[in-house]
Amino acid sequence: MEAAGSAAASFIIRTMEQRPAAILCGPGNNGGDGFVIARKLKEAGWPVRVGLLGARDALKGDAALMASLFDGAIEESSPGVLDGAGVIVDALFGMGLARDLDGAAKAIVEAANAHPAPAIAIDIPSGVDADTGAVLGAAIDAAATVTFITKKPGHLLYPGRALAGAVEVADIGVEAQHVAAQRPMNFENDPALFAAHWPKLSWRTHKYERGHAAVISGPRLRTGAARLAATAALRACAGLVTVLSPSDAADENAAHLTSVMIREADDATAVAAILADPRFTAALIGPGAGVGAATRATTLAVLASRAAAILDADALTSFKNEPAALFAKLRRDDVLTPHLGEFSRLFPEPVAASSGRLTAARRAASRANAVVVLKGADTIIAAPDGRCAINSKAPFDLATAGSGDVLAGIITGLRATGMPGFEAGCGGVFLHGICGKSAGLGLIAEDIVAAIPGALALL
Repeated sequence: MEAAGSAAASFIIRTMEQRPAAILCGPGNNGGDGFVIARKLKEAGWPVRVGLLGARDALKGDAALMASLFDGAIEESSPGVLDGAGVIVDALFGMGLARDLDGAAKAIVEAANAHPAPAIAIDIPSGVDADTGAVLGAAIDAAATVTFITKKPGHLLYPGRALAGAVEVADIGVEAQHVAAQRPMNFENDPALFAAHWPKLSWRTHKYERGHAAVISGPRLRTGAARLAATAALRACAGLVTVLSPSDAADENAAHLTSVMIREADDATAVAAILADPRFTAALIGPGAGVGAATRATTLAVLASRAAAILDADALTSFKNEPAALFAKLRRDDVLTPHLGEFSRLFPEPVAASSGRLTAARRAASRANAVVVLKGADTIIAAPDGRCAINSKAPFDLATAGSGDVLAGIITGLRATGMPGFEAGCGGVFLHGICGKSAGLGLIAEDIVAAIPGALALL
């Protein structure tokens, strides 16, 4: 507690000019951190005012000890404590909160949010569920958060991510091997998760060693999504990409594609015959495919082949009434890339039973026995063994038509090279985010594809 409070006080002193500080302390250990911060700021010459939520004689353990070491006045935590404050320190509840805020706690949080002074949250903004990012009744809207040892899911999952502001992870003496010994299953998406499996090229590399990806096209006048995905797959390390196109759409596809090859395939039987060629190492179906029996049959043909399967969009929705038929054919390295609507249709039980997106994605991956990429502003990549990565590097500009098709294509290209499903999902989502930042404001899906070469150079 001494180390945590000292680290938080150091952050405040380092990042802000000296000003009156209002320290809001809760009745537990987070409040104990607040008393340390108050003491350290006061020793540094900062004007400090402390408000305690609850009775001082109700404090226990380390929190009571730290309160006794603070030699200033301790007031009741009320909106009046904030008068004249230039910075508000939120040490009310932190990670331990398990119920909605109400009464005096909710009132002080709302008063802090209405105050013009910036709030610095300790561990996590009070009122944010540390496991889900959900708001429990009300929550501090912080300019920054000082947390300890590692980030928590609530720092990365919305709306908690928006409320946490900039997150500083403070060192309080817990070493990396101690964290690793706990066998964590939640991660922030980062190249460290997939770098060991990233495709490596040399002068000996042949295009077939980089893999051959197939992308199943939709019918005439619905081919654009497949072309976006196919071009992205070729940009994202696949050696060759072939669009499997209905005959009546082949000329339409050929008019737009050059590096990507085209073969005619009018039904599931034709797709199965093409994928029987062992040189096809990955296959994507879903973008623009159409919902119905034909797409179900073609999806099952893809899953019956030796090619790694990436299922998106219509391929997923086509199984909404019979998800078990899909799950029975999936393999652990196959990748599903639903947005929330598609996810809810395919996995109604995990959505209904879960507490948040992270738990829902993990349960879905276990249920499907495949990798699930649950897309959104806080995309989650979940493996059937329980590992989950939360992406935090994607700009909001990626919420545009065709963006998901490009992501599916990137993952397909990486899977074609032999990357495992979870690592390809993590790498694809990360690369997609870098492309979005590189393309900048006003981007459209084609800009994301064009940004892939530059983004690859940054990995």
